[in-house]
Amino acid sequence: MTNPITPPELPSPEQIVLRAGLADIPSFIAPQPATLFAERALRLRQQAAGHALREYLLLMAVLCEALHERAQTPPAFDLPSADDIAAALQRGEPPLPSRHGPRPALWRAELRAALQQVLARLAPDNPARSAVQTVIAWPDDTLEQQADRLLAGITLGLNMATAPLLAAGLQLHWAQRAAAAAAAHPEAFAALSGRAHCPCCGSLPTASNTRSGQGFRGQRYLHCSVCGSQWRMEMVHCSHCGAHEGIQYQALQPAGETGAPATRAAVEAETCEACHHYLKIVHQERDAHVEPVADDLATLTLDLLVSEAGYQRHGTNLLLLFGDSESVQTEPA
Repeated sequence: MTNPITPPELPSPEQIVLRAGLADIPSFIAPQPATLFAERALRLRQQAAGHALREYLLLMAVLCEALHERAQTPPAFDLPSADDIAAALQRGEPPLPSRHGPRPALWRAELRAALQQVLARLAPDNPARSAVQTVIAWPDDTLEQQADRLLAGITLGLNMATAPLLAAGLQLHWAQRAAAAAAAHPEAFAALSGRAHCPCCGSLPTASNTRSGQGFRGQRYLHCSVCGSQWRMEMVHCSHCGAHEGIQYQALQPAGETGAPATRAAVEAETCEACHHYLKIVHQERDAHVEPVADDLATLTLDLLVSEAGYQRHGTNLLLLFGDSESVQTEPA
């Protein structure tokens, strides 16, 4: 891991806006399900080459490719009205909460359909087939119970081996719901930024992303772990406690390399001395192909090193959870 890098003193967000004319940069970016999972799958395959987690990254790529195919036919959703969305945001609540309220049965049907596609692409001797078949065979009540635990961050009673499969199905469902709601009521989502949790579904972020390209000018966005929405967060700013001071950046470096690297890494851990939390940040200007979820999975070693240094992660990646896998008792049909 590189030596900690302390960022320079930066102007306030208001000064940045005035100096650079950034008032027109969006504060909220709705997910694009039609391309989201294909981009994630491509990056997972790129990162899998020579990686210690190669087989797992490739499995997640196959899963994301199946989600991409399912996402090409968006379903019709029963969405909240613009007034309902505005009222929820006024109360500080997400308008499409992922952890509360019943989920439409559609998510289970889409998950099973995607997993059937995954089965068709896995070799007969692939050990992942057992977990995929298990989820397909679970009754609806078991799927819902497991989803409740997963979204609430409860590992007790959660089957850790199958949790990433459920997470992928939930990500597809909420990405499509969030995209549909933002398309129907764009004005309601126009000014959402600066929050520790997703302003759309209330979930934790997986990582933050400094976006490049016309219209973004290096602005930083947090990337939701469930619905894939992105909301703007100022740079050099702790996503957990909001502190501006004591922010440092840690990154992996090749074995045997000492001293400051010639170039900054595309993936860093932004650590906060005030609350001792961290969140990874991926930089598109350093690597145009970075994808928050895929690059987070591919830099697990960075998590381990930062955790050993005493920092606790603020966000989560639902495609890779830690803990002892537990057997799930299903109720008789």
